Amino acid sequence: MVTNVVLAKFTDQGIRNAKDSPKRAEAFKQMAKTFGVTVKGIFWTQGRYDIVTIVEAPDESSAMSLSLSLSALGNVRTESLRAFSADEMATIVSKML
Repeated sequence: MVTNVVLAKFTDQGIRNAKDSPKRAEAFKQMAKTFGVTVKGIFWTQGRYDIVTIVEAPDESSAMSLSLSLSALGNVRTESLRAFSADEMATIVSKML
């Protein structure tokens, strides 16, 4: 499984329909399931990004398919960050020279 932190900004369309954002978040969770992706959390934020989402996907391809499908709806533009748990990071650094 891979974990991604997804940073999202509302598009003009998305901000015009901001009242629908909680409903869209629920629809996103259902969409994610079709890709085998689990949404661990969705947070609306103040500052540079409007929404931060934590997702767990079976692989990079599933995560990317979900991200593209979400962006194609036109309400948000996303930036995904591959995230590593402490255990994963310990394995990674153990391979360093």
